[in-house]
Amino acid sequence: MKKGVLLNADVSAVVSRLGHTDQIVICDAGLPIPAATQRIDLALTQGVPTFLQVLGVVTQEMQVESAILAEEIVKQNPQLHRALLAQLTELGQHQGNTISVSYISHSAFKAQTEHSRAVIRSGECSPYANVILCAGVTF
Repeated sequence: MKKGVLLNADVSAVVSRLGHTDQIVICDAGLPIPAATQRIDLALTQGVPTFLQVLGVVTQEMQVESAILAEEIVKQNPQLHRALLAQLTELGQHQGNTISVSYISHSAFKAQTEHSRAVIRSGECSPYANVILCAGVTF
């Protein structure tokens, strides 16, 4: 049995194959997922697991260089936005880097998911609870 924090085989495999600047998406239950992109569906029911829970576990195994958010999260889901930024700041401190955060329209965000290695779907049911994580390097 794997000894690390991340037990999901599909998520673990995707993270282990990421190269510098490769992207993965962690999303809420409603984000459309492109047919050609690997879909890893962790959603069990509304709110289980939460977006932040999935983000927390995935980023324990993934070196993150930058993150992309839909600009709508700022006004439509400010509480989650603050929590997400806090989690990314803490992650950057743990990794020893500053994680840059950029914002694009939700339409552009959905289009960008087509370039991701995988989309990991949480059970989150709050608006714009989505992030594109860009892989960094550990050296």
